[in-house]
Amino acid sequence: MASRRTSGHSSPVTLQLVGPSSWTEVPALLLYDVADPYAVRIAFGDMIEDDVAEPDAGITWLLSRELLQAGLERPAGDGDVRLWPARVTADVLYLHLRAPSGEALFEMSRASVAAFLRQTLALVPLGKETERLGLDDELQALLSNGGADPMGR
Repeated sequence: MASRRTSGHSSPVTLQLVGPSSWTEVPALLLYDVADPYAVRIAFGDMIEDDVAEPDAGITWLLSRELLQAGLERPAGDGDVRLWPARVTADVLYLHLRAPSGEALFEMSRASVAAFLRQTLALVPLGKETERLGLDDELQALLSNGGADPMGR
């Protein structure tokens, strides 16, 4: 389903927050916007209404689409965001998020993430992301004196 705010794709998912003695279901939304073709956002909690993330509410994490794709098959990521498939259960993908305030380990459906990524690839195939950014047009404008002179000359 496409978001009302942007052209792209969103998909509701339920993550399992892995705790020391219990697990907690956490509703989330995977978001892809063709205007930001390298990124996938995961919106948590109160941001989600009718499968659309409301700005400035809840928590959103930004991930590389390439990282999410790689994490389906093998451990991927360094630092704050890491992903890896479970060894025992085929449909489990682990997501580890770390921030200054703490860290969280989630389980999510590998099949749901793969289906979401297939939709994003239908919108913007791998290797075609830069075409969506219009970098060539921006560079041409700068080189042809169409852009502002940062030195004010």
